[in-house]
Order: sequence, then structure tokens, then C-alpha cells
Amino acid sequence: MRVSAKADYAVRAAAELAAADEGPVKGEKLAEAQDIPLQFLEHILLEMKHAGIVRARRGAKGGYWLARPADDVTIAEVIRAVEGPIANVQSAPPESIEYRGNAEHLQAVWIAVRASLRNVLEEVTLADLVSGELPGVVGELTSAKDAWVAR
Repeated sequence: MRVSAKADYAVRAAAELAAADEGPVKGEKLAEAQDIPLQFLEHILLEMKHAGIVRARRGAKGGYWLARPADDVTIAEVIRAVEGPIANVQSAPPESIEYRGNAEHLQAVWIAVRASLRNVLEEVTLADLVSGELPGVVGELTSAKDAWVAR
């Protein structure tokens, strides 16, 4: 799986909002805290606003804040807000694709990949991310012998 810059930036900005303990946070502050280009971040925040993840207010006392508590927002939701469905195949859900011949069982592989991604991304909330207290599934997967080996 390739995580786009857009998805990475969205999760990082959402983590900053989850850690904010006082009122709205300016886009400039979020961009600076995570070294994200401001113009790109503003577009991402707008998409997250449309998805109901963040709220925004204009003006001197304006900025962005989470629309729901951080323990109620998963990383999967943030990614879907800016990228759409997780683990599509050529822009289509894997259950809608039929393969023939020797690739006949590939659909099951793609569905298993999606289920695996969901198993992590739908379990980790922004509160988990900010606190560092990640769900057991993350610890299990990252402690596997080859987990940290690039291939």
C-alpha cells in the first residue's frame, strides 16, 4: 500500500488538532507544527470539514478543531475523507471486480488486503495516536520479525 502525502498530511494535521487543548488552531500553526505546505493543508482541512471530521471558524479567533472527540475519530476516517475508500483496485471496490483464468482468486487476495488495512486503521483513533497508547493489533504487527525490514 502506498500512503499518499495527502493522507499522511491529513492524519498528521488531525493529530495536532487532537492534541490541541484550547480553542481553534490556525492553519498556519498546524502547517508549521508538521512542516506541511499551508495551501495544500488548507485544501485537506476543507475536505475533512466536508466529511464532518473538523470544524472551522474564520476570523481573528478562528481556526480548526475536531468536530468529535479524538477517541471517536479513527485514522481510517481521516484517510477516507481525503482519499476515498481504502484499498480500491483501479478505482473500484475489490468485490466488484471479477478475474478469470489463473488470476481467478486474486479478488480474494485484494479483499484480504483491505480487511487487513481496516484491522489497523479502523482500530487506531486520534487519541491513541497522540497518547502513544496504540491498540494491541499495532504492537503485534510491529513486533513481527520482519515488520521493520523494507522489501
